[in-house]
Amino acid sequence: MSNNDFINKADRPVGFFDSGFGGLTVLSKVSKQIPEENYIYFADTLNAPYGTKSIRIVKKLVFKAAEILVKEDIKILVIACNTATGAAISDLRRMYDIPIIGMEPAVKPAVLDSNGKRVLVVATPLTLKEKKFKDLLERVDKDNIVDLLALPGLVEYAEKMNFDETEIISYLRTMLAKVEMSKYGSIVLGCTHYLYYRSMLKKLLPPGVKIIDSTEGTINRIKNIILENNFGAKRNKGSIKYIVSGNKVDDTEKFQTLMDRAEEESGGK
Repeated sequence: MSNNDFINKADRPVGFFDSGFGGLTVLSKVSKQIPEENYIYFADTLNAPYGTKSIRIVKKLVFKAAEILVKEDIKILVIACNTATGAAISDLRRMYDIPIIGMEPAVKPAVLDSNGKRVLVVATPLTLKEKKFKDLLERVDKDNIVDLLALPGLVEYAEKMNFDETEIISYLRTMLAKVEMSKYGSIVLGCTHYLYYRSMLKKLLPPGVKIIDSTEGTINRIKNIILENNFGAKRNKGSIKYIVSGNKVDDTEKFQTLMDRAEEESGGK
């Protein structure tokens, strides 16, 4: 590969995809830690949520989204959606020759750091049923300390930009009543939409229960791929372009509001 090829590849954007707005919780941190890159974010809000659909339908939607982003000449594709990752990432990696990064619930670090307590994984109904997730559990949950709880309502709240604390906490309290939280040392957020409600969730958890997600692992993977391929951008500050369900939009204010909330919920970490 010539020097010009490296330069051209370095200028290409990093593509992000999610069923809706959940992936912005990942992009908000990535764009802060790797500010020199250009980003394109595709939100399939027309078809959200994915977590209550069949795997067949989700695969079809993910393939269409990936095609849209690949046509934008991206250099990395980030599937910032646990449900979409589980349903389609293996197929996508066979279809395209660019690096493709998926997200899966951070069960392994939670289990390794369990200290005799149980681990609760909260995710969409489809994520919890997917073979990829079941295989993950089989690999890392040797002592059967992981329990599962679906929280489909949080995705719908996030897609409607509903952050009403009274309503959300009431929903969370009802759902968490299904488990005995005193048994748990950590709760794994297995859906990027859930990160918008981290502070509300924290108010309902017993002292000492850790909230774990896979965002940092995703960021490190992006950094490593850029380093390994020597195609990091050389500019000081990149840009973010948003696409919603195939239609290019210029609703920067709406997306920025969600990015700001995501950063606030992460504590600036």
